[in-house]
Amino acid sequence: MFGFFKKIKPVKIRTCNESRKYGIAAKDLKELLKKGCKTLQLPEAGAHVCLYSDGTKVTEEFFPTLPDHTELVLLSREQTWSGIMCDIGHLLSSDQHTNGLIEAAKELLSGTQSPKRRKILTDLLLNLKDRSEVESREEDEEWFKGIDTRFKTKSAYMKFNCESRIRGYMKEVDDATKTIQKAKDRAEFLEMSKCLADMLKAAKFNGCYFDRTEKERNRLCTQEGWFTCQGPFDQDMCQSLHSINPYGSRESRIVFSTWNLDHRIEKKRTIIPTLLEALQNHKIADVNLTYFYGLLFTTDNLKLVHIVCHKKGAHNLLCDTKKIFRQATNTGKTNQRVKRKKRRLMT
Repeated sequence: MFGFFKKIKPVKIRTCNESRKYGIAAKDLKELLKKGCKTLQLPEAGAHVCLYSDGTKVTEEFFPTLPDHTELVLLSREQTWSGIMCDIGHLLSSDQHTNGLIEAAKELLSGTQSPKRRKILTDLLLNLKDRSEVESREEDEEWFKGIDTRFKTKSAYMKFNCESRIRGYMKEVDDATKTIQKAKDRAEFLEMSKCLADMLKAAKFNGCYFDRTEKERNRLCTQEGWFTCQGPFDQDMCQSLHSINPYGSRESRIVFSTWNLDHRIEKKRTIIPTLLEALQNHKIADVNLTYFYGLLFTTDNLKLVHIVCHKKGAHNLLCDTKKIFRQATNTGKTNQRVKRKKRRLMT
């Protein structure tokens, strides 16, 4: 009965056979399919919608998260869409590209190359369809629409975007202070929180993860700006091979905001409660803050995932009890020193 209050979302829609796009506004996926099929003269039975950029199927749950004016592809029951790969045929028919690129596209379509070679060719062709190679605001004003003028390059903004996400995790740690009743425990937790914040500031809030100008070992993207979904928390890889280049267009940048840095061991359900428990009967010096820092703010525990691969249910993963405290290692070393000293005294 609340359907009347759903927000109307404008999108751009096209078929897989034509590049011409039509503007349609709909409150939900059902209405979009109905209007889209009527506009593009496709049968409603079996019709479905995918993102133009990477072929991700749009579901009722996914639809409300789409940015306004997202480009979609309307498909009939038997049709499929895998994103830019489906447009290679159009690239081949264009006379603006060199023979070398045309041969690369033909090789990619043949499917006979190695995975590594396939990725190189795909990146090459994708660069023909976007403006990812452009970095400055002056060169791509459209990409910077809605972004504060202090950001002069795409990399600077993407770095800030990542920093903002990580800062949000730190705020959640700080907010946990409100749940502590005892003043002594609260003071201990605040001191621990400050230590974590200092570590995070020293690492510049790990903004390097989204910055394509960083060294390869520090970033999650290619030098061109391509990000690949790392799959759900309980899988080694993304079965759908989701990928996106937020440097390529304003639309891709906005869609990328729906991708998540997902904590495998959950932040709210597990990490922060474990920290609170550890500090109840121990001093900060006893707690392995380096371990918790890694879980909260680094790729030791964070996975970049497409919204479809982001499982929101309980992960049921626990912190490693052997790493929560530092005292076990320190105590062992202390005992060894004491034993050596006793042996010297006895002799």
